[in-house]
Amino acid sequence: MKATVFLGGGRITGALLAGLRLAKYPGPLLVHDRHPQKLRQLKKRYGVLVEPDLRKAIRQAELVIIAVRPGSVAQLLGGIQSLNRPLWAVSLAAGVPLAELRARLGPPVAWARAMPSPVCRSRHGLTAVVFDRSVPPPARRKIKNLFSLLGQVVEIPESQFDAFTVAYSASHGYHAAATLAEAARKLGLRREIAFAAAAHALADGILAWREEDTSLEALLDEAQTPGGIAATVMEGMNRAGYRKAVQQGLAAGVSRARRNRL
Repeated sequence: MKATVFLGGGRITGALLAGLRLAKYPGPLLVHDRHPQKLRQLKKRYGVLVEPDLRKAIRQAELVIIAVRPGSVAQLLGGIQSLNRPLWAVSLAAGVPLAELRARLGPPVAWARAMPSPVCRSRHGLTAVVFDRSVPPPARRKIKNLFSLLGQVVEIPESQFDAFTVAYSASHGYHAAATLAEAARKLGLRREIAFAAAAHALADGILAWREEDTSLEALLDEAQTPGGIAATVMEGMNRAGYRKAVQQGLAAGVSRARRNRL
């Protein structure tokens, strides 16, 4: 039975393997990496197969997940250019479009891109996918089924991929929680209480919104009594440039993603 092969044993591979093991993924999982220590750690932690030889790893693959940094994609693909059998490949490299992946390693490879969240380790992830026209229906189903084990999957046009990449990251929540807790501590709250308050404001509030049949606008209106404390806080944050800061941050992320072209 052919394996799902991860090329790259870094953080996102570890998160994906954790989620797949939690989901009791039935197929064989194999990881290739240049660093033997990473392979030993992944094998011990997740019970996966490991292969330090790139070509041997590819020979065992039905589906390949390219899980290296964008700057390493060209070198990795250069090591498997003589591939002479059909293969399904999914790139996780932010900012590297399908056209450039095809140019580096075209037919018989059928390309897709995916952008999974590290939160997939707990199966609460969100993954965007886009398929090249050459990807056959069985491969599309396999790829979507794989990521659906880790959370919600959305298929979007490739033209929206960079925007999704900068908007969906759990780093927004972590950054907001840390910032909110820090501001609360400066007002005198103990550290543990400040973080509990920030976690409730963000995590519990968002979870309630996702579980209720209520619009975000309605919940904002309910939470902000005109002239009240919550409304005053939101108005103060917006006057200080909160909306503009978020917009500028996302724009900077998109610009950085576009510099990842091969």
